Amino acid sequence: MKRLPLRRRRSEPQHAPPPPAAAGATTTPRADDHAGHALRAPGKLHSFNRYEIKYLLPSDRVPGLRAELAARMDLDSHAGDGGYGVWSTYYDTRDLRFYWEKIEGLKFRRKLRVRHYGDRFTVDDDTLVHVEIKQRVNRVTQKRRVALPYRQALDLCDRRLMVAHDPGQRAFLEEVLELVSLLDLRPVAMTGYQREAFVGRDADLGLRVTMDHRIRGRDRDFGFAADAENRLIVPARLSVVEFKANERVPSWLTDLAARMNLSVVRVSKYCQSVEAFGRAPRSIFHIPDESVRPGSHAL
Repeated sequence: MKRLPLRRRRSEPQHAPPPPAAAGATTTPRADDHAGHALRAPGKLHSFNRYEIKYLLPSDRVPGLRAELAARMDLDSHAGDGGYGVWSTYYDTRDLRFYWEKIEGLKFRRKLRVRHYGDRFTVDDDTLVHVEIKQRVNRVTQKRRVALPYRQALDLCDRRLMVAHDPGQRAFLEEVLELVSLLDLRPVAMTGYQREAFVGRDADLGLRVTMDHRIRGRDRDFGFAADAENRLIVPARLSVVEFKANERVPSWLTDLAARMNLSVVRVSKYCQSVEAFGRAPRSIFHIPDESVRPGSHAL
């Protein structure tokens, strides 16, 4: 299977993006800014910055890591027994601009998604979901999101209509509307997986470690509750582990990663799904496995 080297499209601007605005401020895009890349202040919505490090872990080593984490961290309050489902619909342009920005490693990149936590088969028009813009500025990941009923999330992202909102959400919703309208975004891929999550305690407040299992996806029928088959896009024998910290990962956790011989990987579930379904040739970051092929289905 052909693997693509990193390449940069000549049409990409080389200048750095403007810095995020201070809280409560607004910014006006310069004439030479690429459409949709003007950063706005997040306003009154869920927003945070963090550093993220990803690893691949064979499933037979998950119990050992789980035991180590449980000794130093608390289970996420929403985890329940066995974790919880995470389902995301990703939006992109016809030529997969957001996909290529990730593959090329641009220092400033972003993606838009609609995310549901829990059982996707329970989702209806009134179920709360999250509309999220996740972006990378150098090494820092910034995520902003707002909770909306699923009907309104689709009005905003698919039908490109402004929805009812609190005053503090307006700037963010306008940014989403600008992205989907100016860049002509549409649903491209869906991913889903079972997540175990641990949160730091005491001196490690702000630390979060997630383990994502049975990572699946599909390239059509993007309604969360659609009666559609999903395919494994990462081998079932592998889980994606992620360390997430506001400032730095504590030394005990980096020591644990070294002791368990974890290797840092640059993997994106969205890009993995795009490549698994043949929307783009497999990149050098693709997680290969001969068992991940049409016919390998999972609910």
